[in-house]
Amino acid sequence: MAIDTKNQGFQTRALHVGNDPDPNNGAVAPALYQTSTYVQKSPGQHQGYEYSRTHNPTRDRLQECLASLEKANHCIVTSTGMSATQLIMLSVPKGSKILSGDDVYGGTYRLFTTVINEDFHFSFADSSDTDIFLKMIEDQKPYLIWLESPTNPLLKICDIEIICKKAKEVGAKVVVDNTFASPYFQNPLELGADIAYHSMSKYMNGHSDVVAGAMMLNDTNWYQELFKLQNSTGPTLAPFDSWLVLRGVKTLGIRMDRHAKNAQRIAEWLETHPQVERVIYPGLKSHPQYDIAEKQMKGFSGMITFFIKGGIEASRKFLENVSLFVLAESLGGVESLIEHPAIMTHASIPKVEREKIGLTDNLIRISVGIEEVDDLIADLESGFSAAKN
Repeated sequence: MAIDTKNQGFQTRALHVGNDPDPNNGAVAPALYQTSTYVQKSPGQHQGYEYSRTHNPTRDRLQECLASLEKANHCIVTSTGMSATQLIMLSVPKGSKILSGDDVYGGTYRLFTTVINEDFHFSFADSSDTDIFLKMIEDQKPYLIWLESPTNPLLKICDIEIICKKAKEVGAKVVVDNTFASPYFQNPLELGADIAYHSMSKYMNGHSDVVAGAMMLNDTNWYQELFKLQNSTGPTLAPFDSWLVLRGVKTLGIRMDRHAKNAQRIAEWLETHPQVERVIYPGLKSHPQYDIAEKQMKGFSGMITFFIKGGIEASRKFLENVSLFVLAESLGGVESLIEHPAIMTHASIPKVEREKIGLTDNLIRISVGIEEVDDLIADLESGFSAAKN
């Protein structure tokens, strides 16, 4: 019998929504429907499923679960995070004005400025500077506003609720990339956003073994348009990847608590380190938007950015001499990852543009995992020791 989880807590929903026991055999773990097509009783008479590009039972379970976690009416999962971005942009009328935060994921910036830049009129601004951003909304009256909060990699926080309120005044739609926070720590739809977007390769799946995207929204008409575009262009999530994410999300709340606890401890330690110029973490009172983060987030997640003394050479030596922190792109897995955005994830952004927003060559981004925090601190210290020589 299905469990009514509508008013239950996050971790209960993560475990039970979309995870009802199999009605045919009682299996507790959801089945993996690794099929491309489905038998029909008669031409056009199917049992709800025709072809797995359009619908798949495993994917449907995942979408039901994710919609519940973001408190949304609808969810569409996609083959990658970037394919979700592309579907959103395909739903926007050509020639529209798009206002984006200036510190966004490098792949998003690349798409906006080199692939679809001739289809729309893009503007970029510091979304954490509320007054300036609100004035740009008022002056430009954009069709779509694209936000990240926290941003990648400078961890800027924007006031989602205030920006969404202004957006509604001018008739603009708002997409919030909620990847860094996860729905456990932040719910953009409750703050007024139209779409909560996720690269599920990160915290949602949490095990660095899936590439996937998701969009959660309440607007039924927009959902139907996005679904039509997905079915027409094809970037649907494979059944096995859907099954992996559905399994991974069961521990999302538990994992996020540990990520945040470890990150808070490491951020406070980094602030006292003599080889660190500056630390950016939303859970530190030194963060410029700490008060906003505290207001709209339930926790501060597991991402930390810091600036090491010694420039690019110190950065290289540091990164080459850590071991528990794996030098790799991406984030949000149970294992700790570390990277150099200027060379790796944000290399597609021109150097002059990177430096204009503060993304310098001594910036290091870490995704704090769920290992024992003392071991992680010892590993970072070995990197600092090597960078000193």
